[in-house]
Amino acid sequence: MENEAYNKALELLHLCSSPDGFLASPTEQANYRRIWARDGVIIGLAALLSDDIELIKTFKQTLETLAHHQGPHGEIPSNVDTLTQRISYGGTTGRVDSDLWFIIGCGEYWRATGDDEFIERMMPVIEKVRFLLGAWEYNNRGLIYVPQAGDWADEFLHVGYVLYDQVLYLQTQRTLCAIHSHIHGTTDHALVERSSRLKHLIRTNYWFDHKDEESGDIYHKILYEKGRKAAPHRTGQHCFWMPSFSPIGYGYRFDAFANVLVSLFDIADDDQRKCVNQFITETVKNEMPLLPAFLPVIQPMDRDWEELQMIFSYTFKNKPFEYHNGGLWPMLTGFYVADLVKQGEKQLAGKYLSAIHRANALKIDNNEWSFPEFVHGQLFTAGGTFHQGWSAAASIIGEQTIKEKTLFRIHE
Repeated sequence: MENEAYNKALELLHLCSSPDGFLASPTEQANYRRIWARDGVIIGLAALLSDDIELIKTFKQTLETLAHHQGPHGEIPSNVDTLTQRISYGGTTGRVDSDLWFIIGCGEYWRATGDDEFIERMMPVIEKVRFLLGAWEYNNRGLIYVPQAGDWADEFLHVGYVLYDQVLYLQTQRTLCAIHSHIHGTTDHALVERSSRLKHLIRTNYWFDHKDEESGDIYHKILYEKGRKAAPHRTGQHCFWMPSFSPIGYGYRFDAFANVLVSLFDIADDDQRKCVNQFITETVKNEMPLLPAFLPVIQPMDRDWEELQMIFSYTFKNKPFEYHNGGLWPMLTGFYVADLVKQGEKQLAGKYLSAIHRANALKIDNNEWSFPEFVHGQLFTAGGTFHQGWSAAASIIGEQTIKEKTLFRIHE
């Protein structure tokens, strides 16, 4: 099945290609037939791994289109409809991770292709984004504050100092360091120091550990102590990175994307990786092992259900075991495959890659290879928007990283 799955994924990425960049999906559903920052970069990472010249060109054009429609304060669009010239910087709030993925994407494209002219031409855009991200720290203490609906989990209960965004912020700073060193031939020592500081902030504030009690990296000591005492018992399979904290306290759900990225970007140590892997192994016992967006699932009898029902753009998507509320995501699992390979767990990575292929092959309206946005967490049926570009990207990322290609070329 692997060859067919890979070829079908490449076919879909070509269908997602437009003269202006990658569409999230070639379907007409909702606003997916647009150039998206987040989706475009993730698809672009797969394009770089594929060595497909046309797809790599489309990735470059994706970045060019996003840069061309940069907002007045430096904000990168969440998505762009080039036919109608409708530009969105977010819904009820802006999208913080669009800016983060954009800089990461620019750096990865440049590092993979050696296109110096591109990165030099892009610098004014990148510098405006860098300034804006600094402003979003608000209190100049190293972490960016993410509003409700401010990143990929835009219809979920996810707000404050969100781990997923901090991890991308760290990779953004590393990318900026690499670009500065290339263009100026010198090291930006202030940025290197900020990057190092951010790594310590992440390691201290999102992984409760008794040895950190006296650490100067604790963001807010009282909040930290209360959060640790209220956290679920953290032994064995119950050990993972906390998803977020805010002035009202910590969140305690398992955030799969954040936990994978914190390992993939070498913030986690080996013991933490083993702990998270054990949690995933004990939790993801599905007949189709794919990573859920968040756990535990919010049910109608739960305290958070009423608030969850208020967060949506078009229709309510987060029914139990759907979408972000326990839905299973091929895209997230693609990053996990890359991380497992990096850890030397190639056999386990193969198990999850097989699940990605099986998910992408699910039928919809009796048509195979639907490439669904997510898979229902109990029924294992295709859900969300179909022919999703980043679900296809997951197959390519998985196949190519198992061959030991590097997903992120810029690292610490």
